Amino acid sequence: QVQLVESGGGLVQAGDSLRVSCAASGRTFSLYAVGWFRQAPGKERDLVASISRNGGQTYYADSVKGRFTISKDNAKNTVYLQMNSLKPEDTAVYSCEAVPQFSPSTIVTTPREYDYWGKGTQVTVTS
Repeated sequence: QVQLVESGGGLVQAGDSLRVSCAASGRTFSLYAVGWFRQAPGKERDLVASISRNGGQTYYADSVKGRFTISKDNAKNTVYLQMNSLKPEDTAVYSCEAVPQFSPSTIVTTPREYDYWGKGTQVTVTS
């Protein structure tokens, strides 16, 4: 089992950058593929980005492609989401989720496949 704790959210202006982190404790994080999700009030939870357990493969939603970067540091048991050129529509609670994977290069893009998740961190972007 793995426990996930997100941090780094905050209030920023449109065009600013922000990096959120997902710290894991428990079993070896290097065995887990990870995804970053976001949910705005009244909207569904959406997958923003995902990364394979070895960090070599990534996926991005079209809405963030070219602006967000996901990375994984297995030595620090942490996954990051670097968010640049933020827009008001990026405002949401961002949470990370993890699932163990046999293959080191598999990315998981189906939300229901994830087994563990954190409580999330609020990101608010003002215009």
